[in-house]
Amino acid sequence: MTDGKMGSRDTAGLYGAAAALRLALFAFFPALPDLLTSRVEVSTPVTSFKRLQEGLFLYNHNVSPYDGGVYHQAPLLLPLFSLLPDPSTYPLFTYLLYILVDIASADALYQIAESGEAAASSLFTSARKHRKWSGYLVAAVFLFNPLTIATCLGRPTNVFTTCAILHAIAKAIAGQPLTSMLALSFAAYLSMYPILLLPPLVLLAYDRQHPSNKIPSLLHFAGTVVAAVAASLSALLAISYLLTGSWEFIPSTYGTQLTLTDLTPNVGLWWYFFIEMFDSFRSFFLGVFWLHLSSYVGGLSIRIRSQPLAVLTILLGIFGIFKPYPSIADISLFLAVVPLFRHVFPLMRYTFFAASTILYSMVLGPAFYYLWIYAGSGNANFFYAITLVWSLGQSLLVSDLTFAILRDEWEVERPEMVGKEIRQI
Repeated sequence: MTDGKMGSRDTAGLYGAAAALRLALFAFFPALPDLLTSRVEVSTPVTSFKRLQEGLFLYNHNVSPYDGGVYHQAPLLLPLFSLLPDPSTYPLFTYLLYILVDIASADALYQIAESGEAAASSLFTSARKHRKWSGYLVAAVFLFNPLTIATCLGRPTNVFTTCAILHAIAKAIAGQPLTSMLALSFAAYLSMYPILLLPPLVLLAYDRQHPSNKIPSLLHFAGTVVAAVAASLSALLAISYLLTGSWEFIPSTYGTQLTLTDLTPNVGLWWYFFIEMFDSFRSFFLGVFWLHLSSYVGGLSIRIRSQPLAVLTILLGIFGIFKPYPSIADISLFLAVVPLFRHVFPLMRYTFFAASTILYSMVLGPAFYYLWIYAGSGNANFFYAITLVWSLGQSLLVSDLTFAILRDEWEVERPEMVGKEIRQI
């Protein structure tokens, strides 16, 4: 194969190897999926497979799945999983579903990488565009990332969100804006936060329009696709209402994320802060935290307008740090799209320190949680301290990638500065 492109036979082999590895882990370590499902690093109150099973039990017995305040996930997941045999008796079908979703996500990544959008967009072409990894390698990095594998084994429902986000990006690059917006709408329906990806995704879809049906005006194009997103979300919510017979799923799913009513520990920054928060200040700081999370969207979309895929990548990293209920699935998604920017890796300065910090917290996180919950020799500060280190490592990686992307853009604008040291002020 030339130019790093691999044939369908090669990608089929890659996907088959990834599926075989996951099936082997499911088969030879039968207790591992339930162990990972119970881990706070893998499951959160809004993605837990155990909570999904409880909601499914109520749904199958004609009881509202939102009674009891345990189930906080989208209603349309219930009929999907009700079609599968009981996972406690016949788990293979559930395993196969999650494996197929991982492969679908990898295939979307393959298409994104092969497009070359990361190094050569419609408005910007990097001088280092020849330094890129093939779609085959990018998909392999995702499929064999231990965090991706652990997420698949733990079976949280945010794997569906990951798949929808990647397909939204892939379809936008392929010049299919309406399909892209439909995928984003499904991701936002499942997890809410992906709606913040709409501005850069609109810019990406606008830049990659087919000449045959191109809409010249950005405002006209944005209005069309935003209307498509609104219509798609309205349809999904209406179907959910017909399925459940009431609107109670809205406060139970999206309201839980907006108001953080479930303070189960996770690897994020919100839970401990709001446990210690006085009730009189709770509404104010909820607004501050959500404002902080959403404030990056406009600034990045304007500053790096010429590289909307870079904006999407940086935002995925930010959301993995600052969203209300993050998990390792979020950083695995961010790490999946980082290799698209192989051409700026030489410009990154703190890769070793960031990687070491993340690995350090990955090792000590479970240990500190054990000392707090099981051994009783620690307290919540132990676990929250290591989640701060985890967030620090991700922040270093996101900021370093942002610096490298901006430095690459700057060197294209000022070729005489290539290779020279700069100082940030």
